[in-house]
Amino acid sequence: KLGTRPIPPHSTCARTLSLAPAMAEIEALEGFEGLEGVDEAELAKLEAEMGGIEGLAEGDDLEATLADVGEAAAEEEDEEEDLHAGMEVEEHLRDAVEGSLRLKRMLSRDDDDDRQLGKRRKLGDPVKAQKVQALLARWGLTSDAVVKHVLDQSSVDEVDMITKSGYQPDKFNQMKSVGEVFNRYVSEIRERSMPGGAACDAISAFKHRWKLDFTADKMLRVLKHKDLRYVLANHDGTKELKDLIEEAQATEADDDLQTTSALPENMGISTVGRFNRLELIDPLSDACVFGDANLTFALKLAKHRKALGHVGRVIATTFEDLPTLRERYKEIDQSIATLEENYSEVYHGVDCTRIAIDPKFKGMEGSLGAVYYNYPHSGAIQGFFDGHPIVNWRHENLMRLFFRALRSFMKPGGIVKVASNMGAVGVRYSYIVGGAIENEFLHVETMPFLEWHLHRYG
Repeated sequence: KLGTRPIPPHSTCARTLSLAPAMAEIEALEGFEGLEGVDEAELAKLEAEMGGIEGLAEGDDLEATLADVGEAAAEEEDEEEDLHAGMEVEEHLRDAVEGSLRLKRMLSRDDDDDRQLGKRRKLGDPVKAQKVQALLARWGLTSDAVVKHVLDQSSVDEVDMITKSGYQPDKFNQMKSVGEVFNRYVSEIRERSMPGGAACDAISAFKHRWKLDFTADKMLRVLKHKDLRYVLANHDGTKELKDLIEEAQATEADDDLQTTSALPENMGISTVGRFNRLELIDPLSDACVFGDANLTFALKLAKHRKALGHVGRVIATTFEDLPTLRERYKEIDQSIATLEENYSEVYHGVDCTRIAIDPKFKGMEGSLGAVYYNYPHSGAIQGFFDGHPIVNWRHENLMRLFFRALRSFMKPGGIVKVASNMGAVGVRYSYIVGGAIENEFLHVETMPFLEWHLHRYG
């Protein structure tokens, strides 16, 4: 269970992410009239429908295609209304709920729906389809549905990269199927543009985010604590890094008695790293722990915050209900009592991807200063390993939906820490970092788990 399985000490990292302001910009649509005031979701839906019609092959029945598109849209709308029935969702939480509902809709369709899908025209990119077929023919895997599935889920750029690389999947691997081997290769291609799964300090993460060179790295590593924090907080790409450093050095140290202002003359990178490892979080904000089955980590966190004199709550959650936990952990009632003695709250049956519609979290928007999720996992499927492409998407979606649901509840500048195995094939490190970045979080640091002040629990 989460927080109790042994993990090799050398291969475990905790990833720290912080919430950043929304930076997405809406581009104006040119060449379209009468679209003023149209909702973005409606535009995206319209584009999807138009894309399906544009791919109509010669000789196809246009009226039949339009009828299929209209029927599909109507069914989607009906399903969306059914899912929203009896559910009151505030406007600012609708985006967080949308992803969970879409996934639920996909998974809840029965066999009749699947047969209906076969009748609809699913017209994708014909150029990409030709490239996929060419690769399958080159490898002699035209009948392998799993490899085709991995290629279909890849972008055109990734398919082109695979084609140019001359890669040949290992069809005779004794440990994994050819689909699993190929899926890992594609995942590694995507991860080449990411910081990496090993330890990554605050400067390395910052350098990767802004695509800085080795010279910038050297300039940042000699800065004092005050100056480094100023640069990390104020760099937006509009000013030369050298000018920003000079501005930071000319700024007086804050005397506001906050932990981030401590030791202004110390070496910057070591002080920032120690700050993240000692868990010196906002004393006034609430902290939430997700997926803590036997509540041992929540106990550790509650005692830590009490020792520091924090007044913010610790909210401990479990995915299982209380009767199930009592069957698995004989000490669960004592753990709950201890948490409540330390002014913590315990919620059971919490799905971290659906907290936007969970009544337990109603009114808590913008109140969480720290969130913890240790060793996330979407559950095993009998007969499949975690790395199998047919089930691996569940782990990726877990991280995407987790961060999407969470962003409305985080305070600006709050931190999220996710502990994972560096070589995990279920929830890969790229799913954690990628899902966070997609939802307006910033990757701040990846540190070895055993260097974390709260690593001794369980």
